[in-house]
Amino acid sequence: MAFQFPLATVLRVRGILEEREERILQTILCEISQTEESLARTDAELEGSDASRYAEILKRSLGHNVHASYGEVKQLKESKEMLKARIEKLKELRDRQLIVYQQARRNREMLTDMREEKRTAYESDL
Repeated sequence: MAFQFPLATVLRVRGILEEREERILQTILCEISQTEESLARTDAELEGSDASRYAEILKRSLGHNVHASYGEVKQLKESKEMLKARIEKLKELRDRQLIVYQQARRNREMLTDMREEKRTAYESDL
């Protein structure tokens, strides 16, 4: 007679739940990474815009070009603030999801440990 763990189905379900929570956590971490890359690109665009404006400061230019330049800078700064706010929200979500994942992992590990104890007892009885 082979070893049978009476809670094998529960263990499988908890394993599936743990994997799902881990995938959600990975998705959040990926979104944080992508948002941080967008923030870095926005910072680079702001620096490039500042550099080009300083290079053009003594040259003659049309008023609408200067106005458009300032509009672009304003838009980039607003985008930067939105990205920073998104990163903060994602980090809060990450922290909450990490707690959920850790709980799911503990639940699965508890049953895994129980199964190993039962298996060890079964094998020693043989």
